[in-house]
Amino acid sequence: MGAVKKPQQQPGIARWRFALVAGLLCLLAVALIVHLAGLQVLPEQDKGYRFLQDQGRARTIRTEEIAAYRGSILDRNGELLAVSTPVQTIWANPQLLKEASADELRALASALGTPPTRLAKRLKKYRNKGFMYLHRHMTPERAGKVLALDLAGVYSKKEYRRFYPAGEVTAQLLGFTNIDDLGQEGLELAYEQSLAGEAGKRQVVKDLKGRTVQDLAVKQEARPGRDLQLTIDMRLQYLAYRELKKAVSENGAASGFMVILDTQSGDVLAMANQPSFNPNNRHGVKAAAMRNRALIDQFEPGSTIKPLTALAALETGRYQPHTRINTSPGYIRLPGKTLLDPVNYGEIDLTKVITKSSQVGITKVAMDLEPETLRGLFYRLGLGEAVGSGFPGEAPGILPTRDRWHPIELANFAFGYGLTVNAVQLAQAYSVVANAGLKRPVSLILEQGKKASSNGERVVESALALQVTAMLETVIGPGGTGKRAAVDGYRVAGKTGTVHKVGSEGYADNRYRSVFAGFVPADNPRLAAVVVIDDPSHAKYYGGEVAAPVFGKVMTGAMRLLQVPPEKVAPAEQQLATQLDERGTAS
Repeated sequence: MGAVKKPQQQPGIARWRFALVAGLLCLLAVALIVHLAGLQVLPEQDKGYRFLQDQGRARTIRTEEIAAYRGSILDRNGELLAVSTPVQTIWANPQLLKEASADELRALASALGTPPTRLAKRLKKYRNKGFMYLHRHMTPERAGKVLALDLAGVYSKKEYRRFYPAGEVTAQLLGFTNIDDLGQEGLELAYEQSLAGEAGKRQVVKDLKGRTVQDLAVKQEARPGRDLQLTIDMRLQYLAYRELKKAVSENGAASGFMVILDTQSGDVLAMANQPSFNPNNRHGVKAAAMRNRALIDQFEPGSTIKPLTALAALETGRYQPHTRINTSPGYIRLPGKTLLDPVNYGEIDLTKVITKSSQVGITKVAMDLEPETLRGLFYRLGLGEAVGSGFPGEAPGILPTRDRWHPIELANFAFGYGLTVNAVQLAQAYSVVANAGLKRPVSLILEQGKKASSNGERVVESALALQVTAMLETVIGPGGTGKRAAVDGYRVAGKTGTVHKVGSEGYADNRYRSVFAGFVPADNPRLAAVVVIDDPSHAKYYGGEVAAPVFGKVMTGAMRLLQVPPEKVAPAEQQLATQLDERGTAS
């Protein structure tokens, strides 16, 4: 038998090797502790704890804007005309959202109310960006459904959206804001700085998905915008808008506008325009519908200027309301033009020249006046200069001055051609007559504490203004051109105007602008108003047929709304007017 072999013994680890490994491990632990101390304890260490904290904050702490509440716009009685409501805007980081699955994107598109293909195209377009809007101005309820999907890269922020309770009734006056709540038109634009306020700032902590997990501090409080209170009385505004819209429709007119002034304060109580638009939904709106024609459009006022020419004549002292003027044979020839009356009125007084709107009569008066006398009065009444409403684009009108006036130029000037006004200027001029010669500044913004009877500037003698008022009352009587402007139970003073519009080859024979200007009650004026109906296309086009009825209907309602007590209507001029049966009362 062979000998049995003994198993070999494994050599042990050398003691020095064990000590070396253990020492290295200890040194590594010490180095790690020193490094951690340098990172978290020692402030002066390069890239120490302060550096790391700053880097951490830079990756998690964000400064967000706090949207400022835009000031409201109110009428004189405190009724809201424009108000901002809170909404949610959904936005995304395309870099994160592109990781979403097809099912998640379809669910997102459904919650947003947009086709999935459209969402996919927009994500592709912004794939290299870090920000894109998904939907602006969503209601909190709809936005909640989007956020409930809990998709990485989808966020929301609070914004405000402007809402106009009166809709198209005040659209052109108020204007509107854009999607960023910045004023773009009208008073929203004119008072942008005051209405807008100032946005605030806050610091928040966000996680890796961009979600806010903690509010740290408000760095700057948002300052809300200041409210703006207008002189507008929405009761009269609704009334004027309704009747104006009806008149434009019934007469097939291109447009129309109406202004109502408080004669005792100069406040604009109503300013209505047609056509209009809904400022809450401006999709497909035409630019022409956005124009505040009452202040921006300037037009030749036509025969509504004749009473002011009569006032200039009275100021010379050579004329009285009963001064006789011979209008025979019913026309007057001037170099280059023959001016006609509808019939031969014969010899009539100055009052009847206004009652019948005699072209011949007012021309003869104008030929007896110095041009600068006439122009000077018009300027004192407020024509040819802006009324200072502060409205963007307000037309100052044109009040010409010449070194030499040709007879036809002076005649045209005297009966409302060759000069332009806006509706507010014309209403202010009639307010001067209504106020017995006092001119008060026109205002769209309500001044707290302002007295309705605040003193104005005297620009015309009281007695002369009262004489013109008496003339204007006869226009509303049975023999005048403005019978349809009558207000049952009240004395009315006013004047019609039928103006030929300018075409490509001069004044058009078949295109007109129908105008009425007046005030009520005539003996104690409260309201002055101007109505303009542009380009009526149906059979009627005279100012007394088209514009005067609007004035009458609106003022009838206004007297009731303002609780102005009715008075007996029986001036001597109107009693005599019942005996007048002449044909052709066109202005």
